[in-house]
Amino acid sequence: MEGVILLRGGGDLASGVALRLYRAGIKFLITEREQPLAVRRTVSFSEAVYENMVEIEGVMGVLVSNPEQAELVLNSDRVPVLVDPELERVAAWRSFLWPALVDARLGKSAPAAVVDLTPFTIGLGPGFFPGKNCVAAVETLRGHTLGRVYWNRAPEEDTGIPEGDPIRVLRAPEDGVIHGHARIGDQVQVGQILAHIQVNPQGRTDTIPDRLRIEAPFAGVLRGLIRPGLVVRREMKIGDIDPRNEPAYCFLVSDKALAVGGGVLEALLTRPEVRSALWTS
Repeated sequence: MEGVILLRGGGDLASGVALRLYRAGIKFLITEREQPLAVRRTVSFSEAVYENMVEIEGVMGVLVSNPEQAELVLNSDRVPVLVDPELERVAAWRSFLWPALVDARLGKSAPAAVVDLTPFTIGLGPGFFPGKNCVAAVETLRGHTLGRVYWNRAPEEDTGIPEGDPIRVLRAPEDGVIHGHARIGDQVQVGQILAHIQVNPQGRTDTIPDRLRIEAPFAGVLRGLIRPGLVVRREMKIGDIDPRNEPAYCFLVSDKALAVGGGVLEALLTRPEVRSALWTS
């Protein structure tokens, strides 16, 4: 099958890219890790890994395991999601030709190795430099350059500081297993317990030490929460609160994700050899 883009990552930013590509009529396949760690799970195609199917703004993502299933899903106007973090499986799919690869994993550092499946790679955010580990890079930092395509410079480096009010970001107080007490989209009050970390699998579950509680820092809407039951690390981002108090926003891909998706679309359409391969089947 020709004209299918490889999209590495199915988190919320990658899913904004996915929606832009889908609505432009471009076919693509999303690859993910065995246990995705998306925080904004309601707008992440990576959730198909756990649920087999996920719907985001009317677009259906479906978990697949082989090229035949992927082709069926693509031909039914849906999005295939494959567990293949190192791209070892798709490398063996001889029936597919990949005109481009978009690395949307947002590792914020240079990838361990450049994947040689296609001559045209687009990298999102810090860690990518055109001519070294990608052909084009797209800016992911909010501001006047958000979504811009770079052909001869790197995106801005990771600041390590959350965008907006940093207290909106929820972090794990210790290593352990996360347990949720609220759902994405819930309106929460300051001090409300949203989740807790279980550090001892054999420990008591009827009491939660204060140090292991994750509480709302202010009133708002729980915009994101990592999937309960996953193992998390101390200081890892596990959720965030939206002070705008509008639950509907939790189920819409963000303006940032769509802006980055627009940059990816621009990069793909800039090169004639890629553009001519996108709408073939």
